[in-house]
Formats: sequence, structure tokens, C-alpha cells
Amino acid sequence: MKTRIIANGTAYERDVEPRRLLSDFIRQDLGLTGTNIGCEHGVCGSCTVLLDGDPVRSCTTLAVQVDGQRVTTVEGLADGTELNGLQEAFKACHGLQCGFCTPGFLMTLLPIYNEAKRLTREEIREVISGNLCRCTGYQQIVEAVELALNEAAELAETPPEEGLGRVPQESESSRDGSP
Repeated sequence: MKTRIIANGTAYERDVEPRRLLSDFIRQDLGLTGTNIGCEHGVCGSCTVLLDGDPVRSCTTLAVQVDGQRVTTVEGLADGTELNGLQEAFKACHGLQCGFCTPGFLMTLLPIYNEAKRLTREEIREVISGNLCRCTGYQQIVEAVELALNEAAELAETPPEEGLGRVPQESESSRDGSP
């Protein structure tokens, strides 16, 4: 079946067998190997990607089901060489560990990070409860998430500086037609 998706802002169209998993499609057909496949049952969360902005397990989703939708993988987080705030926080707090589960954690957390929500440590643990870390270093991951969410919230709460992000006001002279 012809399947068209937009992955990380790039449009792709491929012939796909109806039984092909989204995780295999992303990794093998599109070459986006940042998405890891752990348990292949949707339990560990390593294969989590965003589908039209919502986290989904790509190992339990068929590629043909996402025809016409937007997929974001971990490769879509950084802006060139500039890491996303979540990635920076994981790096700063040693939340990366072996790194196998990291893409799943990041993609699970991205919608919350983008909303600049502040969460308690208990709420963070609840949000990441569907992602398994085989290194069992959850403390560093929780600290990284707390750091990233606090920084995102502070940034969202900061008023724009004079001249930055300010909507230009129509001047008196432009209203009367003079330059």
C-alpha cells in the first residue's frame, strides 16, 4: 500500500506491506535509526515517537495506519547542532546512561515540555512510568525532566524584552499616511 508521511518535516512516500510496523518503517525504510525497539510489545517505551504531536508506540502501530500524518522521531528534536532543552537537561543531569531508552523518554516528555508545564517529582514519575530504563537510573532522569520543565516554564513566564517579540505598533505618522 502506498503510505505517505511527513517525518521530522520531510515528506516520504513508500510502498509498504500492510503488516509492516511503524518502527520498522521508520528505521529500515526511512533510515531514522534513533527510534529503538526494545520489547516489541509496547511495554518498554523505547520505540515512542510522536504521531501528530501525541506519543505512540511505533512497535505496535502499523505503518499504513499513519498514512497522511506527521511523525516526529528523536532525530527531529535538535535544531542542527543545537540540542533541544530536554536533551540538554538529560546530558547535564547524566540522565542518558547507556542511551538505549533515551529516545523513548524524550519523545514521551516532549509534549509536556512544549507546554512548559511544571510537574512535581511524583507527577514526573507518573508521566515516565510507561518507559523502562534497563540501567535503572531513574533518579537522574527525574532530575533531568525537572530541570528541563522548570527551565521551559521560566522561559514561558518571562516577559519579552523591549523590542524582542513585541508586536510593532502602528506609529502616528503611518496612520496619517506620512512616512
